[in-house]
Amino acid sequence: MIYLIISIIASVSVSILLKIAKKKKVNIAQAVAFNYPVAIILSFFLLQPDFSNFQFSQQSWLFAGLGILLPLIFIIMGMAVQKAGIVKADIAQRLSLILTLMVAFFFWNEAFTTQKLIGVGLAFVALLFILNKKSKSKSKASSSWLYLLLVWLGYGVIDLMFKLISKTSDNAFSTTLTLAFSVATLIIFAYLFLKNTKFNQASIIGGIILGVLNFTNIYTYIKAHQFLNESPSLVFTGMNLGVIVLGTMVGTIVFDEKLNRYNYIGILLAALAILLLFLQF
Repeated sequence: MIYLIISIIASVSVSILLKIAKKKKVNIAQAVAFNYPVAIILSFFLLQPDFSNFQFSQQSWLFAGLGILLPLIFIIMGMAVQKAGIVKADIAQRLSLILTLMVAFFFWNEAFTTQKLIGVGLAFVALLFILNKKSKSKSKASSSWLYLLLVWLGYGVIDLMFKLISKTSDNAFSTTLTLAFSVATLIIFAYLFLKNTKFNQASIIGGIILGVLNFTNIYTYIKAHQFLNESPSLVFTGMNLGVIVLGTMVGTIVFDEKLNRYNYIGILLAALAILLLFLQF
């Protein structure tokens, strides 16, 4: 259970770092760039990817896609946290799991119970309530709404791509993750160099911290599944609910993020949806 708790804390800590980035003069794109070399090094030491029997030719398009999407969605997540807040951004990310469930149902012929269908429906309703924002500035409200929607869609697509890879190889996850980090590093640094970016110390340090937190989240989540291998639903539910609860507490108490009654209804519906999706009643 300690691995699950650490994973939840690390996940919310990533959002906190993205939230305070602007105040600490950390450029999000630069921080995301330096996060990946750290993640690659930690992946080699802790995940120990095996490239010997890996099917590179069949999955090259997935590496390329992940290499582009990972840094892009990470940057969008940073913008969502700054414009919409930790609470909404974290929940939008967590609710992206319903995209994977829908694809599994419609295209991979996975069985769905009535309970799961209700859970998916509630998740969509929860997303609409969470996206609700009353703002004096229509442009600000629409931009935060758009970033949250992109977070939801982006993380859903990334999860789908990892699911596709896992269906083709037993050791696919750790190997693909390391390769995706490598491709992402090349792409984002190429982009920054083409823009003649002047790197600053705060962004480099922020990127290193981001890399450690991001990888800690991934690694401890994997370890939680290994230690609770007979209760995967408990890990899924605990992780998603834990991030929603802790993210809401940090966002509202520490950063004084304002939520309206529709947002609170959305948070409750999101929690209920996750319970219905991963626990059998």
